[in-house]
Amino acid sequence: MIQNIIFSIAKKEIMDNIRNKWIITITILFASLTILASYAGSIFSEGWQDLGATISIMSSLVNFLITIIALMLGYSTIVGEVERGSMSSLLTLPTNRLEIIIGKFVGLGLVLSFTILMGFGMAGIIISANVPNVDYLEYLIFIGATILIGLVVLSIGILLSCLFQKRSTAMGGAIFIFFFFTIIWNFIVAAILIATGGLETSGFGVVPDWFFAMNFFNPLSAYSSLVALNISSVSVQQVGIYSSGYPSFYNSTNMLIALLIWLIVPLILAYWAFKSKDL
Repeated sequence: MIQNIIFSIAKKEIMDNIRNKWIITITILFASLTILASYAGSIFSEGWQDLGATISIMSSLVNFLITIIALMLGYSTIVGEVERGSMSSLLTLPTNRLEIIIGKFVGLGLVLSFTILMGFGMAGIIISANVPNVDYLEYLIFIGATILIGLVVLSIGILLSCLFQKRSTAMGGAIFIFFFFTIIWNFIVAAILIATGGLETSGFGVVPDWFFAMNFFNPLSAYSSLVALNISSVSVQQVGIYSSGYPSFYNSTNMLIALLIWLIVPLILAYWAFKSKDL
């Protein structure tokens, strides 16, 4: 019974996004940007770049693009229905608020995962047909990591949708989260590093361990680290920056655990906030 309710809610979210052309639009966007990054993303060489070089370019764009799209999908999913009055009707059915949260996350998560898989997948097929020595495993790792960070940000978006009483306020919270994780956080970490004399005492290419630990507290930084640790073309770019090497805790397993925590905790908090909301 519970599975049927969650499936029904998830199916509704998927069908709503299909009718709104979300899936088609975002899939084309992902594919187009990836192909463009491969064919015209390098100023040092002409023509198609291999998948490794394409990942290097796209990994930085993903932080902005996926964050915006996932937050847009999530921030209004609960509060939007509350404002329209449809949430009260939904709660009159034999369902509870936990099932609603899970159903909406599953539905929107499938929409986001499908668009990422299809968009990057189609672009990867086109690129691999034009370049030699394709490392499909690294590209699949990149797609998998991108889906994971998309689900993480979607989870945060759903939390915002449960915390605020108005859709406009939830949108403001989503905008703040976007700027905080993509821009403000980097300034904070850099300011702390400079203020503590980390660059002066350590020298170029050597940074204190806490600098790496800060990546666990920003899901986008954890995603970038996960990609860098597993994609050779991305990790090569960091050799000159972190010439002293990484601390022992800075590894793929811990980054993956951090992202899973970032995925689960907001959903738990979202349920708690939604359960406490007076409708």
